[in-house]
Amino acid sequence: MKVSKVMVIGAGQMGSGIAQVCAQAGYNVVLNDLKSEFVERGLGVINKNLSRNVDKGRMTDEQKQEVLARLTVSTDLHDAAEVDLVIEAAVENMDIKTKIFAQLDEIAPAHVILASNTSSLPITEIAAATKRPEKVIGMHFMNPVPVMKLVEIIRGLATADEVYQVIEDMTKTLGKVPVEVNDFPGFISNRILLPMINEAVYALYEGVATKEAIDEVMKLGMNHPMGPLTLADFIGLDTCLYIMETLQEGLGDDKYRPCPLLRKYVKAGWLGKKTGRGFYTYE
Repeated sequence: MKVSKVMVIGAGQMGSGIAQVCAQAGYNVVLNDLKSEFVERGLGVINKNLSRNVDKGRMTDEQKQEVLARLTVSTDLHDAAEVDLVIEAAVENMDIKTKIFAQLDEIAPAHVILASNTSSLPITEIAAATKRPEKVIGMHFMNPVPVMKLVEIIRGLATADEVYQVIEDMTKTLGKVPVEVNDFPGFISNRILLPMINEAVYALYEGVATKEAIDEVMKLGMNHPMGPLTLADFIGLDTCLYIMETLQEGLGDDKYRPCPLLRKYVKAGWLGKKTGRGFYTYE
């Protein structure tokens, strides 16, 4: 089982990053999204990232053009008929993901591996939407994808050993470090990170300290590169809330209850950096 051509579904921040690292590693990549303007925007981000690499002397202009030549754009899921691996990086919503996987199962040839870049949703449930659960796996990349080394590889209940091995080997060719994780809500990264962020929000909510103080303690005392409230703003407070709800529902434990202040900010539309306001205000 060899991967030479990859389809990435979703041309947003994560999808375009995944497409970029795959193309840089020598894979032919189809970047797919619902509308051509979404795909073109994703391609524009890739172009900008590569240009920055050229400016910094990390690659030549010729190498940049070679990477771009390996990328093709698509707005039709039927293009999955021509690839060896599909990496889905669509919105973090189970209904949308299972619908995509059911369609891919009909379109893609039998040998094709179907991977999801989900950050918290169960791979086993996504796989159940297909007739090939043994070929469904999680590939959770970290943001920003071109920079961050980790990929959590999540085995569903039925994921075949051979499929896991193919994805682990392929991840290494991207210059990433694969870490094997079993299929539990939040996996490892978000099961540990999000409760920490949620607890920081509780500390703010209860008036234990100011947001600046909370972030400073974690940066200077725990050697974190950024404080949990700043990080929450970067992730998106709606995403943080969604993952906490996924943890609470999936594990059934009240310790994962989202802080009321987090809910209030999301309802106010204060979602963090992307909306200009979260725990902090952004220009």
